[in-house]
Amino acid sequence: MDAEVAEGLDSELKFWSELENIITAPCDTHELIDDALRAFLAATTTAKQEFMNSEYDVARCCYKLLDSTLFQSNQDYVRRQMLYCLLQEEEVGVLHFAAAILLYDGRATESTFELMQKEGAFPRLVDLIRQKRDDDVGLHRLVLELAFEMSRIQRLSRDDLSTVDDAFVLYLFRLIEQLSDDADDPYHYPIIRVLLVLNEQYMCIASAPSSPNDTPMTNRVLKILSSHGPLYRTFGENLILVLNREASLSPQLLILKLLYLLFTTPSTYEYFYTNDLNVLVDVIIRNLLDLDPGINYGGTTTAGEERNGQRALRHTYLRVLCPLLKNTQLARQESNYKRAEVRKLLHLLVNRSSAHFAPVDGTVIRLVIRIRQIDWIKEEGDDMDEEMERKLAEVAPDESEVAKKLLGMSIEEAGISNLSVVEMSAKVTKEKPVVPAPRRRRKKLLEESSSNGAQGNDLKVPQADGSSTVSRESGAHSPFADDNEEA
Repeated sequence: MDAEVAEGLDSELKFWSELENIITAPCDTHELIDDALRAFLAATTTAKQEFMNSEYDVARCCYKLLDSTLFQSNQDYVRRQMLYCLLQEEEVGVLHFAAAILLYDGRATESTFELMQKEGAFPRLVDLIRQKRDDDVGLHRLVLELAFEMSRIQRLSRDDLSTVDDAFVLYLFRLIEQLSDDADDPYHYPIIRVLLVLNEQYMCIASAPSSPNDTPMTNRVLKILSSHGPLYRTFGENLILVLNREASLSPQLLILKLLYLLFTTPSTYEYFYTNDLNVLVDVIIRNLLDLDPGINYGGTTTAGEERNGQRALRHTYLRVLCPLLKNTQLARQESNYKRAEVRKLLHLLVNRSSAHFAPVDGTVIRLVIRIRQIDWIKEEGDDMDEEMERKLAEVAPDESEVAKKLLGMSIEEAGISNLSVVEMSAKVTKEKPVVPAPRRRRKKLLEESSSNGAQGNDLKVPQADGSSTVSRESGAHSPFADDNEEA
């Protein structure tokens, strides 16, 4: 064996042995915990510089700490120390491990992300996303993931969102364009998810009660696409690609809500190429047919939530389909793309019923009627469809409230109403995220338009543990801080 290789292996074995000794040493006081955390961060950052070549190695180190007695017996304290590192430290290696520990911990215990919100971490994440990509691409990805996870389970404050300016959103769109031809790039999806959750947060702020002193907050994602959409079409192509692959509820809803805004905002009616719109029509038809039209699951809570989630998703797809067919260039092209298939879909949505299926709800019927009135979709006799009117008269009057409660979208044409991130996350269970391939050409989109969706990251309501947080001013200090220095 080459002497240099042998020396490297020996150093790696010594590192893992040293790390094990650090995290298993008895720590009965905060001072001893600080010493252990300083030793852990020093050892891991040094090892990362010398022989750690993958995020797998970083994750392995983090989970050794998270699974250790040191962490399990002192979770709140260690969590706050890692958060302090993220907020205050500038050394890239320390930031990398602090961000990774918070991300992996937060995915298991979402109160970690609530703590980050209380301690004002979002502006810091925005700054790190702006500044650290050239220093450490892995850190940049972790910070993007942290920003998404933190924002998906709770509402951000107006002050938090005010740290996101046009330049920041443009920076994210430009990153997607710059990486559009890199088939091995793993960072497309985290960037897309941050833009989607920012759009969701803007919608929450817009629909929330405001005081007279609150200034209106611009949805900067929609603003950039309205002003510079043709420059950033790769983002739109990726939206359709991800929607085509997704089987989980929450990623589909996040994408569909942005699509709804794009198709109901005149300046973005033609953001997508016609071929991409054709693919989107195919995806929507397939997904609506795949959605179970109201199976009677029984009386269990889980079954009821599953049924409501499926119903909510069906409503949302139909709400997007209507302006897609009415406002975009699809309404002006002579080919009438998939007109017959759309009409068959609308017929099935209101006529597929049996003893195994629940009755069609009123919102579906109303949305189907609206789509059938689009000029190039309608046929003679659609205006006076007595069967549809009868079905509508038979449904319960309060069924249309489902979409409002679950989606924040009213039945009106431009009805975006109150949507809570937490309320939406309550309807689904969390799943392990799968990162799609970053980019496929429109030809690839066309080829995949009939494929099944892939599992994606889902939402879950955080379980608050009731623990109090310790701010930087109240005594928390970094494990890297000198013991004699004030926090």
